Amino acid sequence: MKQGSKRLYALLPLLAAAALAVLVGVDYQNTKKAARQVTAQYSWLGWDAFDTITNVIGNAQSEEEWNSQMQAFHEDLLEYHRLYDIYNTYEGVVNLANVNEMAGKGPVQVDERIIALLQEAKAVYAQTNGKTNVAAGAVLSLWHDARTAGLEDAQNAALPSEQALQQAAGHCNIEDLVIDEAAGTVELKDPAMRLDVGSIGKGYAVEQCARAAEQRGLASASISVGGNIRTIGLRADGTGWSLGVEDPRDQNSQTALYALSLPGGQSLVTSGDYQRYYTVNGEKYHHLIDLQTLYPARYWNSVTVIAPDSGLADGLSTGLFCMDYEQGKALAESLPGVEVCWVRIEDGKVKAQFTEGFKEKLQ
Repeated sequence: MKQGSKRLYALLPLLAAAALAVLVGVDYQNTKKAARQVTAQYSWLGWDAFDTITNVIGNAQSEEEWNSQMQAFHEDLLEYHRLYDIYNTYEGVVNLANVNEMAGKGPVQVDERIIALLQEAKAVYAQTNGKTNVAAGAVLSLWHDARTAGLEDAQNAALPSEQALQQAAGHCNIEDLVIDEAAGTVELKDPAMRLDVGSIGKGYAVEQCARAAEQRGLASASISVGGNIRTIGLRADGTGWSLGVEDPRDQNSQTALYALSLPGGQSLVTSGDYQRYYTVNGEKYHHLIDLQTLYPARYWNSVTVIAPDSGLADGLSTGLFCMDYEQGKALAESLPGVEVCWVRIEDGKVKAQFTEGFKEKLQ
């Protein structure tokens, strides 16, 4: 079991409460009213995929139908988790950890779902001008390892060395990630390159699992996988799903910083500096790395993206977190259906900026 998984189980009650607060807490009274009106409302909670809490609420014709849908959804999610895992290998599965192990050794035959993810990742790389880069694992792993060590031994927490960061930065060229769709292979040309799909993998998996659930007949649900939210249809009362933007100052609050309503087929994803971080000499260092500086990005405390595709929303939230407002606004406005909320905390007060479409969705 990974160390992160051990911490996750210890924090399970708290994380579950937080997930529920973000998903339904902003409209709790209305949700209770809807539950009284529609008896076929159900929920499902899991914690064994992507090292995070999965929370699904929705409606079905019967408990049996709901359980069948959730079993299939869970199985799909676990398959993507195993395929996109960069830390562990699994018997009978060729995953991204295997691809990283084979860096510089030639093409690797992989599942088509890995190829599809990496193609999407390359597209988001181009859209964000390299701010979201799945080929930057050499740099990101240095921060991951330093953060893990710092959380386990806070007194000796340290930053990655500047020399190590600069050396790793020379092995992040996404052109060295070669995808041969016809042959079904992926190749890392640079032996020191490592893939890290944390910026897009979970969101992409959520989107694919949601689409599969829709094809199986799931018509009403709101899916949250570690805060990556994807809606299906409407609520039982015909209204949109009541969601919220977390307050970076207190993500466990039962009250959202901003409440909004989304119809089906939409995704909401937040990248924030309060989710994964450690402290060195009294200063917090989070996990969202600006690949220009090689250090945690300092533009925002959180960026929330609404998009019609969860993978796109996930990838964009990372890239936009590493851009200033003017760059980010221009990018958001160039992409149909994409809306953004930027949040910065200054002197304990919230300063937020929105695209016009995001503002219109606020309740």
